[in-house]
Amino acid sequence: MSPAKSSYVCLPCRASYKQPRTGSDERGCPRCAEPLIHAGSAFATPRRRDDDAWRTLSVLLHAGIRFHKSCCVGPGYRPRTMREVRERMAYARATGEPFARALVRPELPRPSAVPGRNRGRRGSTP
Repeated sequence: MSPAKSSYVCLPCRASYKQPRTGSDERGCPRCAEPLIHAGSAFATPRRRDDDAWRTLSVLLHAGIRFHKSCCVGPGYRPRTMREVRERMAYARATGEPFARALVRPELPRPSAVPGRNRGRRGSTP
């Protein structure tokens, strides 16, 4: 049986390579020789021209979020747009929740449930 393959991403080249997992995740890009980032076995590569998707992917990978599948399900929720990323980052700053945990939240609590979010709005009572 062949070894399971996993995706490795080069952000500068906007390329992904499926390679067998070995003991070391240190690999170089065949195009530019920059280090590849291990993205996981359930990773789907965005189109090379989709700037927003690659920016979002960069934030996720640098936050330590990977795309691994468990037994019967995929990797779970991952933001697909920078708007979703910004919303989750603002939530993390407002609540003190770690960025990586906030980024994988499928839904954010309503703004009234977030501490400090209603201060200074017109029509609100102190």
